[in-house]
Amino acid sequence: MTIRRKFLGAAGAAALAMLGAMPAFAQEVTLKLHQFLPAQANVPKLILDVWADNVEESSGGRIKIDRFPSMQLGGKPPELMDQAIDGVADIVWTVVGYTPGRYPSTEVFELPFMMTNARAVSHAYWEMFDKHMKDNEFKDVKILGTWVHGPGMIHTSEPVETPEDLEGMKIRGGGRSVNALLEELGATPVGMPVPAIPEGLSKGVIDGTTIPWEVTAALKVPELVENHTEFTGKALYTLTFVLAMNKEKYESLPDDLKKAIDDNSGLEFSVFAGGTQADSDGPSREMALDLGNNVITLDEEQTAIWRERAQPIYDQWIADMKEKGIDGAALIEEASGLIEKYTPQYQ
Repeated sequence: MTIRRKFLGAAGAAALAMLGAMPAFAQEVTLKLHQFLPAQANVPKLILDVWADNVEESSGGRIKIDRFPSMQLGGKPPELMDQAIDGVADIVWTVVGYTPGRYPSTEVFELPFMMTNARAVSHAYWEMFDKHMKDNEFKDVKILGTWVHGPGMIHTSEPVETPEDLEGMKIRGGGRSVNALLEELGATPVGMPVPAIPEGLSKGVIDGTTIPWEVTAALKVPELVENHTEFTGKALYTLTFVLAMNKEKYESLPDDLKKAIDDNSGLEFSVFAGGTQADSDGPSREMALDLGNNVITLDEEQTAIWRERAQPIYDQWIADMKEKGIDGAALIEEASGLIEKYTPQYQ
């Protein structure tokens, strides 16, 4: 049984049990779920809608989740976490790195060449969130899921095979660590939310972008650039996500409705989300190949050169964490150990 089927099946069984145990109730709670991608993109369609539908079913119809894609409730993507904290939205899905430095412990998973596969890293992320971050960095929100996307890579107007090929290029970086790596390699990192990438590429504001295959189709990246650089073994980078809920809203719910949310959230949902996102990489890659684009897959020896050039990013991150009173080296050791532990389970 796949995680997805198990996830959906458990939710369905819970819904039937609840429906059989109680009379029909009128809808009691409407929650607003806000996020930055179009409704038809993979994450809303394959992850957020699945989660929301399951919560509605598990609640016996007493929870209704209204979905607001593409920042329809207003604001910009970096404001989503504050919208969850302030109650502008009840639930948000966001890129943690949209607020650099605010949730520093999550960055351990975004360091260059840390990630193996999205399921293993999402599992490790939830475990470390539960241990280190829940009552500290994320104490102002109720976190429902923590996950990462599939292998991050480079999509550019000109071919990129060696670190030197990036020199002088303007590249959209997805997070603080990958931006630091781009700068280390001589590129100019450009901060830019995902929805702004197509316009940035079409107008020449950027020469390329770091992003996983999965979201390239919705953004039409393969139609805007012709070169795509992949790495062998551990990925160039990944980004961390959270599904976060307004804490007061969650606490205001009766216990059975909290349970409907809790039963569909947590570790299993996080692994499901990360894995589902990564599973969408393949079809998007095929679209680029069908267009005749140049997909460059660096072998182990070529990738090792990039890994060596990335070492200063680790040293700087550890120093940055020390200034915040965080033992960055210990986080790297713990995250690496968990990723190594869980990777065989999800290969």
